[in-house]
Amino acid sequence: MSDLPTDATVAAARAAELAEQLHAHNHRYYVLDDPSVPDAEYDRLLRELQALEAAFPDLVNDASPTQRVGAAPTAGFESVEHRLPMLSLDNAFSDDEVVRFVRRIRERLDLADGAPELWFSAEPKLDGAAVSLMYHDGRLVQAATRGDGTTGEDITHNVRTIRSVPLKLSGSGWPSILEVRGEIFMPKAGFDAMNREAAANGEKTFVNPRNAAAGSLRQKDPALTAKRPLDMFCYAVGFIEGDPIADTHTGAIAKLKQWGLKTCDLVERVQGAAGCASYFASIGGERASLPFDIDGVVFKVDEFAAQDELGFVSRAPRWAIAQKFPAQEELTIVEGVDWQVGRTGALTPVARLQPVFVGGVTVSNATLHNIDELTRKDVRVGDTVIVRRAGDVIPEVAAVVADKRPNGAEPVALPKRCPVCDSPVQRVGEEAVARCTGGPVICSAQRIEGLKHFASRKAMDIEGLGSKLIEQLADSSVKSPADLYRLTWQQLAAFDRMAEKSAKNVIDAIDKSRQTTLPRFLFALGIREVGETTAESLATHFGTLEALRAANEETLLAVNDVGPIVAERVEQYFSEPAHNALIDDLVKAGIRWPDPTPVADEQFADSFFAGKTVVLTGSLSAMTRQEAGALVKQLGGTVTGSVSSKTTLLVAGEKAGSKLAKAQKLEIDIFDEAAFIQHLPASLRP
Repeated sequence: MSDLPTDATVAAARAAELAEQLHAHNHRYYVLDDPSVPDAEYDRLLRELQALEAAFPDLVNDASPTQRVGAAPTAGFESVEHRLPMLSLDNAFSDDEVVRFVRRIRERLDLADGAPELWFSAEPKLDGAAVSLMYHDGRLVQAATRGDGTTGEDITHNVRTIRSVPLKLSGSGWPSILEVRGEIFMPKAGFDAMNREAAANGEKTFVNPRNAAAGSLRQKDPALTAKRPLDMFCYAVGFIEGDPIADTHTGAIAKLKQWGLKTCDLVERVQGAAGCASYFASIGGERASLPFDIDGVVFKVDEFAAQDELGFVSRAPRWAIAQKFPAQEELTIVEGVDWQVGRTGALTPVARLQPVFVGGVTVSNATLHNIDELTRKDVRVGDTVIVRRAGDVIPEVAAVVADKRPNGAEPVALPKRCPVCDSPVQRVGEEAVARCTGGPVICSAQRIEGLKHFASRKAMDIEGLGSKLIEQLADSSVKSPADLYRLTWQQLAAFDRMAEKSAKNVIDAIDKSRQTTLPRFLFALGIREVGETTAESLATHFGTLEALRAANEETLLAVNDVGPIVAERVEQYFSEPAHNALIDDLVKAGIRWPDPTPVADEQFADSFFAGKTVVLTGSLSAMTRQEAGALVKQLGGTVTGSVSSKTTLLVAGEKAGSKLAKAQKLEIDIFDEAAFIQHLPASLRP
């Protein structure tokens, strides 16, 4: 442009002015849906800023409105570890379940029958992709998918293209580090228009807005994402550096809106179970007319102090629940019933169906769960059945339309022999599950499913070792998980579609998995009834693999959350010579884990920390927080991550933030690092 300033200082001032104007116009257009200037004026301002940045390259920064699509295509997506887990929610499918949820909360908070009803935040459950946005000093520095709740994928370049996501926060007063959680979705109108254009160009169309949104976020070229009509609503706050931004969830949402983040206008504050039921009915009535897809409603206890006191169970908060809308159902015909064999030998009947579109996807198979369910529902080949699908739930056969049954349709019988290895099928007593007796040595289905479980993300986390490759390996040299650690890249490169680089990457991932944790290793073994939480409990209680292998049913029952069935399964597993040989083989292959966290030491039974619930916050100089926590446990105390009325002591290091403020508010005892060390036994002081 001929009238561009030549002085760098003048150019910088004008660029800053233009950026502020464009940010404001973006906010009014994409968030408030209330544009204040014509498109032509917006384009003129943007072109002026682009010209300034071209003339003065030092003016370009990540927060500039010109950088909505500025990155080159990525080779892949880097992993991002969430500073606070992105937890899933428990589900409710009726008003009665919500009533029970509210009752449980009142009981946990020790609220008397006559106490006022609790306040809840009520909001539509968007059907999109959950993401995390990280702002440093008000600027967007990272966006990540939810992933498994602990680790997601870096999708920053793609999220920056979404116009309703501010690159820079408005106003002032935001924390130096602010993490915002929300849902990226594709509005119905944009989805329909995109599909019409794709169909007109002979391109593949998307099945539903949710898949379209998720697929758009995983484009390697941000320019392609920028063409997709994506939007975002922010619905929660994650990690914060400093003091809390509000005392309530709805207050925090109001703050986010004040700072220019887009929130859903349908969020309301309701009281008690009756208020929740009324809101659910109201939103359900509006569902079809909403401009975006929702699959239910989320209720959260509004007061953050109450949330902290309620805490979490497993991987879900006790203070929130998602009430789902009734499942979507369709009619179709059963063309056959197959039997799938899982890693524990369990036979699962699966109905092969005439393909039918249900709940946004085409369904051609539906689970029948087990032989008891198959018999109870009396599903037969040729039957017309009702197929149900709700959200992400695996499609199931809900019921048979009896008056449409064809003549001669015979009941489906449990096979006497495994359909995969021909070993006898056994059903013990009244158990619902029948199992192949072949075991992983004989039954390839059990071997393959066991290997998939062993390599899965929550187990040994071997990246690149997918289902197809495992199936090929199981047909060749890999007969047990230990065989994975004897593979060479040359062996992998011999398989179809496996180049040398890919083969070497898999071998590197296998080698990396040798360093793990005891809970992950126990979970990876695939012991019946031992999931992630139980594996964690076993590892914490026994401390070492050797101690666990020597345990009997009596000592196993002393473990938190372990009942008679789990204790029996664990003892049986470690009594089998073949299982112990596998474990020895895996350890010999180099699988290792850190030394266990010290447990309470009897010689310190009378220590100051015995029986206390301790929270550690801030930076310590003489040791890490993890080391300090291990000492507390060794001295008979319990370490938790959040401050509540049950906390008895807060240890506050340098730069202690909101936890310190909350402990002061609750009048909880507070130690600095020096006081903490002073109360340690002399033999344990650093």
